[in-house]
Amino acid sequence: MAERIQGVDVAMLGNIYLDGKVQSRSVFFADGSRKTLGVMLPGEYFFDVGDREVMEITAGAFEVQLPGETAWKPFPAGTSFELPPNTKYGIRCAEISQYLCSYYK
Repeated sequence: MAERIQGVDVAMLGNIYLDGKVQSRSVFFADGSRKTLGVMLPGEYFFDVGDREVMEITAGAFEVQLPGETAWKPFPAGTSFELPPNTKYGIRCAEISQYLCSYYK
């Protein structure tokens, strides 16, 4: 996993959700694609997915309830999971955790 992203533009304002417990910054690439670099504080959260997403865990660990499933699956740092478009999923973390989320049309 790369430690830096080079040659990008970064949004000045962050994306702040759930009373500040989930925060991210949008990163824009020359090809027009967008990713977000984010941080989640300990807790349990549920999100709606628009476009297909791939979430890479860069620090900490998540348990994820993938769309259509009832079980929670562990995803430690260095792993990733994919979310189909127009679905919902849950994430919980016991420690401050970080991620890189890629969006695909």
